[in-house]
Amino acid sequence: MTTEKLDQALTRRGFTTRGLRLRAAAVIVAITAGVSGVLLYSLTNVLGPDTVCNGVVSADALHDALGPGRISEEDNNEPAPLRDSGSSCTAVVSTGVFGGHRSVLVGVRSDRNSAVFEAEAGARLFAASANGGSAGGVTAPVAWALLPEGCGTGGLRARVDATKGGSVGDGELARLAVATANGLAAQRGCTAPNLPAPGHLSAQGVKQELDADKVCGLPGLTVPGGASAARGYTQQVTTAFDPLWSCDVGLGGTAATFAIGTEPRLRVPDADKDAPVAFGRAHWTMDLSSPNNDEVVVTCQGKPAYFKLRLLGNRTLFPDTTELWKQFLTAGGKAIGCEPILP
Repeated sequence: MTTEKLDQALTRRGFTTRGLRLRAAAVIVAITAGVSGVLLYSLTNVLGPDTVCNGVVSADALHDALGPGRISEEDNNEPAPLRDSGSSCTAVVSTGVFGGHRSVLVGVRSDRNSAVFEAEAGARLFAASANGGSAGGVTAPVAWALLPEGCGTGGLRARVDATKGGSVGDGELARLAVATANGLAAQRGCTAPNLPAPGHLSAQGVKQELDADKVCGLPGLTVPGGASAARGYTQQVTTAFDPLWSCDVGLGGTAATFAIGTEPRLRVPDADKDAPVAFGRAHWTMDLSSPNNDEVVVTCQGKPAYFKLRLLGNRTLFPDTTELWKQFLTAGGKAIGCEPILP
């Protein structure tokens, strides 16, 4: 509105003296400032907290993943959120004056008895060797990242779930998981330097016909009944081995899962030193949570590697479990550059 039109509008409403007009101007300025203040408070994090979830999750990390807005946290009935394994916190980014928001469930996990708990055949992985120590994976809308070396028990990782976060890119999820891992490390007083944001994610594996002569892309891992027995089955396999290679074989549902953990941080060091021998140099892991022996540990290039094999439902595709284990250890060991496991 021009000055002339504003003057005419004030005259029509009876503001004919200088005093009355000054009062009207003051009211307009106050209203404008009030509206601006409400918008500033609602749409930005001005005067808001720098971190949430017991200081673990930063505003910058949340904004990078979920976009701009005011950050807060929701009560998950956690007396000390993100302190112990299994605890969680919901971090929220408010996006408008009418209550719109995006949120992410942030948790800390440590599975002493399951080195390859996070194995997902459709995951996009980031390995420590290519990302300055950052290691983890993304199976949208969930991502996880291992804490830095020296940060307590093996298998300790940050996990973020953006199911309610709207459309969140894989890269943003990976960065948020690593940032949360750094926050957890700081909370625990780890002396390790911060992990860098991952710069590369592997491509997502796609489902394809099961190769009876090279199951999951591993030469030497075969279907006993050949191509006719494998007809109709599919395989989906990660396109990278670090930190956690995985493959699902299925016919409708999953029939078998193969996984190899190549990152030592996946498990407590020496947790299985007294475990019984499984095959050759491999030992069964002390997985007290599983009623079946489905995971072994073996030393590869001076570091522990973990092999997991789980058969589900009808076992007609792989009737001889012992032979399947031996093939898997031989073929999988070669794939990760491990010394011979079987004599």
